[in-house]
Amino acid sequence: MKLKDITKIEFWIATALYGIAMLMLISNSGEGISSTYLSSFFLPEIFRYSILYFSFLLLNFCVFPALFKQQDKSLPIVLLIALFLATGLITGIFNTYKDAYMFERFDNLTDAYNYFFLKGFKYSTWLILIISIYFCLKRLVIYLNDDEKKVQDANNQMKLDAVGGGGVWFVGLLLLLATGARFEIILGWTLVTFASIATVIYSVYYLIPLVKNMGKSFRSYFWKVLLLTLISCIPMGLIALLFGHGALPAIVALIHTGTQLIVSSTLSWYIYKKRTATTTELTKLRTELGQSDASLSFLRSQINPHFLFNALNTLYGTALQEKAERTGEGIQKLGDMMRFMLQENHQDKIFLTRDIDYLNNYIALQKLRIPRTSEITIETQIEDHLNKLQIAPMLLIPFVENAFKHGISLQEPSHIKISLQTQEKTLYFDVSNSIHFKKDNDPEKMQSGIGLNNVKRRLELLYPNQHELIIRENAKEFFIHLTLQF
Repeated sequence: MKLKDITKIEFWIATALYGIAMLMLISNSGEGISSTYLSSFFLPEIFRYSILYFSFLLLNFCVFPALFKQQDKSLPIVLLIALFLATGLITGIFNTYKDAYMFERFDNLTDAYNYFFLKGFKYSTWLILIISIYFCLKRLVIYLNDDEKKVQDANNQMKLDAVGGGGVWFVGLLLLLATGARFEIILGWTLVTFASIATVIYSVYYLIPLVKNMGKSFRSYFWKVLLLTLISCIPMGLIALLFGHGALPAIVALIHTGTQLIVSSTLSWYIYKKRTATTTELTKLRTELGQSDASLSFLRSQINPHFLFNALNTLYGTALQEKAERTGEGIQKLGDMMRFMLQENHQDKIFLTRDIDYLNNYIALQKLRIPRTSEITIETQIEDHLNKLQIAPMLLIPFVENAFKHGISLQEPSHIKISLQTQEKTLYFDVSNSIHFKKDNDPEKMQSGIGLNNVKRRLELLYPNQHELIIRENAKEFFIHLTLQF
């Protein structure tokens, strides 16, 4: 997925959540709103949600992207400082209205205002910190997914797993902050979540492979997880005791134990089994592909290109000597097509002009074998100037092949129309043809060529989110429209 698509999704999700929060706040206010309720709860909550929403938009879409770019960073830094101060001041002011009952607990107004504004700036700090963590996690995921080889690397896959776990923690943290949860709950959620992430990663990449290599089962793995969980309860309890009080260490240890034994252990086992099955399947496919490549290379080695082209040139010269111009033209087109198949078809990308040459040669050969009659109409509008665009080879020919296979009949009126144009870095390709179904005894009935399903799959793999393929069919005509962005 492209960055601009992620940005759109982020914006609409944030806007939808903001709208839902506002609707819930208004609906909970009831039919009438007293002045006390308005000043002590309704308006402060509206401003809190609004500050959260607009801070996310400003930081995620403007400030942090500018800080990541190699350019003058003075403006985003100024915006960041201004946002911190504005958020702290506004939050502090509305805290004085929302928690006005707390003024009685302080000896003087100065201490009270210091408390409220300090709380507001703490909220501002947490807000900026959380959004920055979210932005960094998003950038890391995009970076690791940019290259397929990076994703396949075990270390980067481990980083992706850690980022995914961090995303789960972050979403839970946002929900807890939005609902005004106590610090002890946030601390417990953080400790248990990070422990779960560590357990899953350690199990998937080390513990489960070790158990499997020893020939042990899930039971052996479960007991090892239980031992690790009991050991980890000690540092988690100390952290909970350091930042919390009362029964928090015991509660965290209890929740931690249940989460690791029930959730983390089973999730780790499932992830490992799923990835092992996927890896096995990929290895099998690569082996089969390697065998196919070897067979293709062997076949290519049996065809001496020099002998083939020399023979075609000899036939071409003989045809010209015998004044068989159409035969000579057909041999020349066939030679160009064979040269393309042997030299360029195995490449990942070729210039679009070369693929168009192959397309034109194929059409010319088909015209040679089709009788010249007014009942058969073949129109081509293929643009000559195609810039330096590159395309996967043999991507367009199946549509033309399909048109000649089903669109030409010697007994009925037939037509084929082919159009290809480019505009900047976008290709527009249209093929329409009449439909004439082959008879059962026709030798071409069982020859499907490369096939449209194969082309659809290639487009999905090679040009994800970069193409649009429209196929329409009725009783008399078949039509395809392909838009391809390079």
